[in-house]
Amino acid sequence: MSALRLMVRAALAAACVFSGPVLTQAAEPVAVEDAAFAALSQRLFPLFTALAQDPAAMSALMTDPGTRDIMSARATRQATCRQDTGCVAQALLWQEAEIATLAAALPATLPAFDDGVAAQATRELQGVNVILGTYGLGQVPAYPAIDGAGVLDPAERRAWLQAALWLSGTPRGGSLQGMDLSFDFALALLDGSTRTDAVAHLPIEGGMNEAAFTRARRTDWGKYRYTALIVTGIGPELADMPLSPGGKYHLRLAAQQFAAGDAPFIIVSGGRAHPFNTRFTEAVEMRTALIERYGIPADRIVIDPHARHTTTNLRNAARLLVAMGAPLERDTLVVCNPVQSAAIGSPAFVERNQRELGYAPGVAGARISPTLLAWRPDAASARIDPRDPLDP
Repeated sequence: MSALRLMVRAALAAACVFSGPVLTQAAEPVAVEDAAFAALSQRLFPLFTALAQDPAAMSALMTDPGTRDIMSARATRQATCRQDTGCVAQALLWQEAEIATLAAALPATLPAFDDGVAAQATRELQGVNVILGTYGLGQVPAYPAIDGAGVLDPAERRAWLQAALWLSGTPRGGSLQGMDLSFDFALALLDGSTRTDAVAHLPIEGGMNEAAFTRARRTDWGKYRYTALIVTGIGPELADMPLSPGGKYHLRLAAQQFAAGDAPFIIVSGGRAHPFNTRFTEAVEMRTALIERYGIPADRIVIDPHARHTTTNLRNAARLLVAMGAPLERDTLVVCNPVQSAAIGSPAFVERNQRELGYAPGVAGARISPTLLAWRPDAASARIDPRDPLDP
């Protein structure tokens, strides 16, 4: 058992002192399964989640001298924090040398992307740091108007950290708690901030997308000028508003273009981003409006419920086209307002993709009108790319 888990149990025991009958010592707590944590862990940390479920790989890792040394140092660092939750969050951050040592020691048999176990492990550990920094230490994300935990007073932040610490120290089946608490601490911070959108509406080919994916399997793509209309998000900034006026404009444009018969599907892209911490998923609301207001058949609409920015609108649309079996050598048609359309077709947007994603998920083509832009997915990056940064 790690030093931090011992510290947490001691704190809990001290907090529960009372006068009354002496209770017998409780049995060792059962490590229960938590479906929400398991799904989020699999989505964000697939390599380390696989490690937790592979006793042989875990044993090989923990017998490595370098790994033992860094784990001992991390436990000591955490134990010195005592009851200071902010200190614990800082101590759980992975230092560059620790990341390099652990990534190099991981067994090559673990499942990984095509650039290897060490590269993927590095990304996942850096992802833990992003979550701890953003939600535990109050670091400002790239887009604070929609991302992160928001403005919290110090007392509330301490309460959130304390709850996350308690939760991460309470046994969970299939977790990495026995090795290091940072993964479950990160998951607890996301869960406590209701930032679990990464696992919403999965599997992506099921649920609201099932009918459209079924149709896609029998679609003759050659009959259409474009493989899909891509409708980008433009979320509202008012609480309890499911669709912005701009979003409704996008849908009218899409309905008009769909009526022309140039594409078999409409991909609506937008997550739970605008306004901050909204309860509405924009793509779901757009799908509902297309069906109810314009009579578009449900099996012609595909939702991307995860995109939070224009860059990921197009990246995720490309991945959906791959999953649908659409020919990537054919153009799509991006449908949006003139300002956003001009931005997507500009050199600055290419630079933004490189800066935020590390690659371009597609290439802008011919300008059809101020609101219509041809766009072709890039076959090399229209998959789940290992270079993707963690979006907090």
